[in-house]
This record gives sequence, structure tokens and C-alpha cells, in this order.
Amino acid sequence: MRLIDRYLFRQLLGPSMAATGALVAVLTLSQTLVFLDILVGQKQGLLVFAKVVALTLPQMLAMVLPVAVFVATLITLNRLHTEQEIVVCYAGGMSRWQVTAPAFRLAVMAALLTLVVNLWIQPLAMRGLRDELFRVKTDLAASLIREGEFNSPAAGLTVYAQSVDSEGLLKNVFIHEDKPNGESSTFTADRGLVTSRNDQPVMILRNGSNQQFNSKGVLNFVLFEEYVFDLSTYLQTDEKVVYKTSDRFLHELIYPDTSNIWDRRGRKSLLAEGHYRISSPIYTITFMALALYGVLGGSFSRVGYTRRIVLVAATAGVVRILGFAMQSASAHVPALNILQYALPIAPIVFVCIRLYGTPRRAYAPIALTPLTASAGARP
Repeated sequence: MRLIDRYLFRQLLGPSMAATGALVAVLTLSQTLVFLDILVGQKQGLLVFAKVVALTLPQMLAMVLPVAVFVATLITLNRLHTEQEIVVCYAGGMSRWQVTAPAFRLAVMAALLTLVVNLWIQPLAMRGLRDELFRVKTDLAASLIREGEFNSPAAGLTVYAQSVDSEGLLKNVFIHEDKPNGESSTFTADRGLVTSRNDQPVMILRNGSNQQFNSKGVLNFVLFEEYVFDLSTYLQTDEKVVYKTSDRFLHELIYPDTSNIWDRRGRKSLLAEGHYRISSPIYTITFMALALYGVLGGSFSRVGYTRRIVLVAATAGVVRILGFAMQSASAHVPALNILQYALPIAPIVFVCIRLYGTPRRAYAPIALTPLTASAGARP
């Protein structure tokens, strides 16, 4: 029996991993389109772009695992059942629980993985993503130049470059700077390059001029071969990284910081998110139970179980949508948080009663009688 048990588990594990990889790949492709502005608009490198996309993977994994397990189980069990491998298991003396135990074991493993992702990996990854997006947003040196456009990346600063080549060299550069003390400066240069010196961002201008009006209205005109324009003063910002609900750890959701005004006002939403983090892994077991019922919950059929599969797929979709609706409702009425657990557990109880509370039909004689007759007819 242990050999058959391991065989059934392997038959389910392979398609589940393949389905998970396929769904994550599709969602990753969609995320590349969302963050494409990091490459185009913010002029960040491929490494930063890849890091941002990779940090979204834990959240996507937690989303697709229940669906992947559901799809893989339906496909695998439908194939095993129509090829009469499940019938052979029954004929060998295995109970219905023994046949379905590998599937539930896989579902529990996936649910535990989802729980670990929800409680620890996702918050860490989302915080890293939020920090990286904030750094990109405040990276003045990278977003300073937009080819052929007058750009104002900071108050009092206007920058223009006619063109930017593949190495980042600027041609025909114009910079206008208004200072708080009433002075203003205008720089023009044939070439420019955004770089850093002493870990501070600067723009090196070559072959240009500087026209400066002081506070008394006196004009100073200077020609230069090279001038280092300091950009560090424009990097000072009062903005801080704000972690959203999806970036919080469980203890920050259940016990929010009451000294923070946003946490006090959004305490119900944080509590609903905390219960969602704990309850959402149960949907992996729920979907597995529905998949098992779709294939094993009725009489044997050689042509497949399309009608039952469509029914359980629709049921799974409705249950998951109701789960999201219940999470939203719990953000306004905390007493409804209990339903975030009851909703995915109810289908599991129903399936267990239907699968294990009633005796299975005797499939073995139906499948094996023709084979016995054929064997007896041999001369």
C-alpha cells in the first residue's frame, strides 16, 4: 500500500508544481508590464527591474497555489479514474480514504507553505519592494533627464538635454536653477554626464557657460571647460516609506500601533487582513476537497466527468469570491471575521461527509469481469 500511496502522491505532485509554475509565470509577465516604467521612465537598470519583479513573487505564489492544486488534481484524478487506475486501487482493498489521503497530504503541505509565505515571506518581500520603489521614486539622478524635454525633477530646477546616447552622455545641456535667496543661475554646455563623486550625485558639464544673477540683480557671466554641478541638495526630501496593509507582519495587523493615527483609524481593516492571512491557506485544502469530489463523488464513467468538474469548478470560484467579499465586509464589521474561517471549512466538511460517510460503489467487479471471462476463454 505504501508503494501505491507514493505513486499517487507523485502523480499529483508533478502536475501541481507545473501548474503553479505556469500560473506564476503568467502573473510575472503581467507584473513586468506594470513595472515597465522603471526601465523606461525612471531609467533604472535591468537588475533593479528584475529585483522589483522578483519581490512580487511570494504574494503571487500565495495567490496561485490553491488554484494550481485544484487544476492539477482535477486533471490527474480524471486521468487516473478514466484509465481505471483508481478502480484497481479499490480492487486491491484500498479504502476511499487511502486513495484520497495522498491528495489531502499534498493539500496540507501546500497550505502550510502558503501560511509561511503569508506570515513571514510576503511581508519581508513587500517591504523590500516598497523600499526599492521609494528609492527609485526619489532617485533624482536617474530621472533627471528626459531626452528632448524640459524637465523639473525638483523645485527650482529645470533641466533640458537635446539627446542622450547609449552611454548616458548628454548633448546640448541646459540647466536653470532658482535659489531660495533670490539668486538664479543658468548653465549651458555642449556635453554633460550624470555621475557620482564621494557618493553624491553630480552632473559634469563640459565646454559651457554660466549666467548668474545675484540678489542685487548683478549679472555674472563665466565660461568654463568643466563644471561640476551638485545635485545632492535636490535629493533632500521629507517623504518617508509608508508600509501598506500587505506589508505588515501578523503582530502589526492584530495589535496595531495605537500611537499612529492611521493605524487607529484603520484598525478594523488591519484586523481583517490579519485573519485573512491565517484563513486563506485553508482554501488550498478546500479546493483539493472539491476536486476530489468532482472526480470521486459519483459513479464511474469511462467518458469522463465533465459535468461534475464544471460544477465543482464553479463552486470553487463562488467560494473564493465570497471569501474576498467576506474579507471586505470584515473590515467594517469585525464580528464577521469568524466567517473568513467558516466559509472555506464548510465545503471540506460537506465533501468529507459525502465521500467517507457513504459506502463507495463496487467498481471492481464491473471492471474485472470481462477480463476474467476473456482469460477463461483461452484454449
